Parts: sequence; structure tokens; C-alpha cells
Amino acid sequence: MPLAKRNKIGLNMFLWSGQTNEDLFPVFQKVKDWGFDGAELPLFHTDETVYKSVRERLDSLGLECTGCACAMPEKNPISDSASVRAAGIEHVKEALRMCNILGAEVLCGPLLSPIGALVGRGRNEDEWNWAVTALKQLGPYAEEMNVTLAVEYLNRFETYFINTVADLRKLMEAVDHPRVRLMYDTFHGNLEEKSIYASATGCGPYLAHFHISENDRGVPGSGQVAWDEAFRAIKDLSYGGWLTIESFGQAVPEIAAAAAIWRPLFKDNEEVATKGIQFIKEKLY
Repeated sequence: MPLAKRNKIGLNMFLWSGQTNEDLFPVFQKVKDWGFDGAELPLFHTDETVYKSVRERLDSLGLECTGCACAMPEKNPISDSASVRAAGIEHVKEALRMCNILGAEVLCGPLLSPIGALVGRGRNEDEWNWAVTALKQLGPYAEEMNVTLAVEYLNRFETYFINTVADLRKLMEAVDHPRVRLMYDTFHGNLEEKSIYASATGCGPYLAHFHISENDRGVPGSGQVAWDEAFRAIKDLSYGGWLTIESFGQAVPEIAAAAAIWRPLFKDNEEVATKGIQFIKEKLY
């Protein structure tokens, strides 16, 4: 059964770089040649000149983009330090502003709690309330920037804050802003949820972004993710947004370290891209 709206297929640039700059220009040409609709760009600097140049390059290729970012230890919206919380909110605002320059319609990622910052317990009430407060402040700014926030939950080994769709949806309901939404990532869903189908459909109207990621972070379709369930959920939701491949290799040391990639998972980045997009199209159509 065809989707109500054609999905856009994206490719995350973390395979090549942890920063968005002109060094990615040759990669953008490949992204176009491989048949993707756009690239997902890491947003960890605020050099507007660079992002304007990137937008021009993407325009010349007929490519769109999304942005990704994450909370940092010193820029953490749920820190017990008021100044660190304020820095965390400003950090997301800066990323939203860079998205506006890039023409990116979505800013995704774990925006509320730093990756790997485990504290030996689950979240507490203060942290939940700080997250709600932060997102309520960010919603109107996201609207102003014409960008949708797609907050990501992570597995329990990467964060203690939110690990399931059910909890993340409760957060969205508490915030209640049309520009504050959630994303689904099959890697984390495969680890934490009882059912890929039930959890993905559980996103309901709050689903704004979807990461296609294998259980080992390698080539989509090569591992143990319940892909038939994932794509059935996409169709049953009539989800027409981005389906973005997020895989991690060893080419970028800081990214490999952050994602705990200690061994080769594929031959090269082209294998991820070409086999990944073919797999997605086969499952969709």
C-alpha cells in the first residue's frame, strides 16, 4: 500500500565528519549521485558563513537537509546548575538558528541530556520539570526559525533520562507545542522496546523524524532489527517525513569513540549509502 506522502530519504554525515564545512562538498555530490533527497548535518559550530556556503552547495545539487545536535555536559538543559541549564537552552537555540540558515526543516538528536553522562540512577522529578521548562521555551523559538525540534530518546547505556517512546511521548504531551516533537531511531528501539511496531506506532502524531539504523550501527538491512515491523509502522502511521540512515564507522575518531565503534562494521561508507538506500526503497515500495 503506497504512503499518503512520499518520504524523503536522507544520509547522516557522521560517517564522514563531526563538523559541517566545505570539506563535505565532495560528499554532497555523492549523496546526490546515490539518489538521496538530502543530508543530515552535524551542528556543532555557529559559523554562519560556512552554513550559508553549504546551503548554496546543496541548492546547486537540488538537495535538502536536516540538522542534528546533542546536549553537552556544560550545555545541559536538565543540569542541577541553573547556568548550565541556561547554556543548554541557548545551545539548542543556536542550532535552530543554524538550521534556519541551512533551510533545514528538522533539528533532531538527544537535546536534553548529554550522551554517556550516567549518574547511577534514573531521572528525578526536577530533571523532568527542567526538560518541560526548556522545551516550552524552545518551542516558540523553533516556530520563529521555521524548524521542528525532533527530540530523540537513547538506550539506557547512553542516557538515564528517557529510554522509551512511551516516556518521550509523555514529555511531548506535557510540553504541548506544535514545533516540539519526537523522533524514532531503530537502533535504540531495538534495544529498549518490546516491539518495534508497537513503539514506533506509539509515537503517533508526535513523530517528526525517523532514523534508519541497524542493530550494530552498520549497513541497514544487514542485521537483526525487525525491519518489517518498522516499515509497517511507517505505513500505518502514514508518516511522510524523513527516513535518514544513521550509521557509524571508524573514519572519524571522535565519532567512533562516542558511538563505541571498536571494529569495522562495513567495507566503506559507499556500501552503507548504496545498500542502505536500496533497502529502504525496497521496503517502502
